[in-house]
Amino acid sequence: MIKDNELVALTNNAGLDEVLKPLVKEIFLFDTRVAGTTHIADKSVFDEIREGDKLSLRREENKFDEKAIAILTQSGKKIGYVPETDNAVFSRLMDAGKMLSAAINSIKNKGDFRLISISIFLLDF
Repeated sequence: MIKDNELVALTNNAGLDEVLKPLVKEIFLFDTRVAGTTHIADKSVFDEIREGDKLSLRREENKFDEKAIAILTQSGKKIGYVPETDNAVFSRLMDAGKMLSAAINSIKNKGDFRLISISIFLLDF
């Protein structure tokens, strides 16, 4: 049993995200690819990512797609989007306050085009 003052000490020393990690379950939802990689301005981001990397998903206002979900590295750099054909359910979940994440399954470079395969997860507490 953790007392209130011990919880405060834990969050001060490790950060709240570190305290909550053991309580989070990742529920696999779907495999897809990253869309829009050819439109990313800073291509150096693709040199930084590796198979197995965790990714963040963020809803984004986008004039081309009202359900747009940006895919970001852990340092916050955009690598693309969840494909429009796949984002309807995920955008509804996120709009309802659910947290989603992703992980890179594979990366294949074909000239300027990068085929990045990802898995999407629901984070459950």
